[in-house]
Amino acid sequence: MKKIVIAPDKFKGSLTGIEFCDAVERGIKKHIKNVDIVKLPLADGGDGTVDALKFYTGGELVSVEVHDPLLRPIKANYLFAEKEKLAFIEMAEASGIRLLKGEELNPLETSTFGTGELILDAIKSGAKHILLGIGGSSTNDAGMGMASALGFRFFDAENNLLDGRGKDLNRLASIDTSSVNKELGNIKFEVACDVDNPLFGTNGAAHIYAPQKGASEQVVKQLDAGLRNFNEKVKTQFGKNLQNIAGAGAAGGLGVGCVLFLNAELKSGTQLIKSIADFDNEVKDADWIITGEGKFDEQTFSGKVIKGVLDSRSDQKLAVFCGLSELREPQINAHKIDFLAEMMEQATGVDDSIKNADKYLELAAEQFAISIKSAK
Repeated sequence: MKKIVIAPDKFKGSLTGIEFCDAVERGIKKHIKNVDIVKLPLADGGDGTVDALKFYTGGELVSVEVHDPLLRPIKANYLFAEKEKLAFIEMAEASGIRLLKGEELNPLETSTFGTGELILDAIKSGAKHILLGIGGSSTNDAGMGMASALGFRFFDAENNLLDGRGKDLNRLASIDTSSVNKELGNIKFEVACDVDNPLFGTNGAAHIYAPQKGASEQVVKQLDAGLRNFNEKVKTQFGKNLQNIAGAGAAGGLGVGCVLFLNAELKSGTQLIKSIADFDNEVKDADWIITGEGKFDEQTFSGKVIKGVLDSRSDQKLAVFCGLSELREPQINAHKIDFLAEMMEQATGVDDSIKNADKYLELAAEQFAISIKSAK
């Protein structure tokens, strides 16, 4: 009996990873009855991660009132799995750029305080393992806002308490840890981080990401200087140089803030989800792995779900189902892809391929099943 593992990313704006799995299973089973199908929907720590984690843990969404990037009250959600004592928190829920209007974007004023409040609530709920997704931020505060919610206190040279916004980085003189939440040390924190930018400098948080968060050239320079000051103060007080931690500059320095304040590990988002799914063990004896995403191009092979599948593959055959492929035959052969199906080959256009993705996926799965039956 053949074993086929279905391990896709979501089709953004169209299908969840689980819906992809279900459509492909339906197509295969129309033509192959004696088959062991294992569904392992994946995600990269961004969109679709909550759905994937709910599939594996049965977790429930928890809604809590926290503060948005400009410290206004807002309702935000996180996923909590009671049995595993596992929480998944997306910083974008409380501190994301999508929460602000265009004219409100200003990384001098925004804060990750609400993300810290979500962490605090998860701790109160009993979480012992917290996964953080840090994509889509509106902030550049090195995680000071988040840390403030957890009891860290930040002071300037005159001993004035700082809020922990981007503009406070330059003013930071000392950090007080005497009131930090005592539970932090008992919790395993892992952060989904797929960039390797340093904290400051030309490839750092401010220069690379702050312009899209509303920063002018002058503000970028101010924030970069602030991140340098933050690092100097941390070096003086804690003896740690944060600059060269890969991913330090992610989410306006929240990456390094998680390392410093939460003792977190920064990991590939896809690797985190694969670990929860016990992916490497599940695919060991598979004959085929079917994966997919909306757009299949060279970016696919830099940290995305399909790259994660390829990393775990040994001698299993690989099928890719996608909305649209921009790869040419030599690239497909180089990555040893044994079967490729594009929804756009069947659809009347992009809108049709998105609206009826489940139908076209099922048809693609039928073609796949027929091809491997005839290859016997």
